[in-house]
Amino acid sequence: MSPEPLKPEIVDEDENTANIEDEQNELVTQPTKLIRIASMVRAMLEEVRRAPLDEAGRKHLAEIQDKAINELTEILSPELQEELKSVMLPFDDDDTPSDSELRIAQAQLVGWLEGLFHGIQATLFTQQMTAQSQMEEVRRRMLNPGAIDDKTADNNPGSGAYL
Repeated sequence: MSPEPLKPEIVDEDENTANIEDEQNELVTQPTKLIRIASMVRAMLEEVRRAPLDEAGRKHLAEIQDKAINELTEILSPELQEELKSVMLPFDDDDTPSDSELRIAQAQLVGWLEGLFHGIQATLFTQQMTAQSQMEEVRRRMLNPGAIDDKTADNNPGSGAYL
């Protein structure tokens, strides 16, 4: 007996465009980059809280903050980009921000990122619970192949045969 010949898979163009659209609708395209930026921003906030910075340090920290926000917008979905832009106001290029302005901006960004992480965790938990309930439904159907619902499965454990 020879093995069956391989059959080529026909790929529907609509499926390919759906996959591309799914990738574009992702909330975060590079989660590891997001985590690195969030860790850096949190560390910068702690540093600003510990000791006051001189003018050059505050200017440099403001530049880092702006760069971090720009990096974040590259990896976020358009909806999250808009949300981030509405929450974070850019520093004035002419003036050096004060310690308190830096602390507020950093705390605001850290808080927004923590909210984003909590949202991602909630989404993952919901997806996990949905998948688990679907698996339970599949198991229940496999154990009771002739049953329509739980009530008939208990009273009449059919074998799936017609007679």
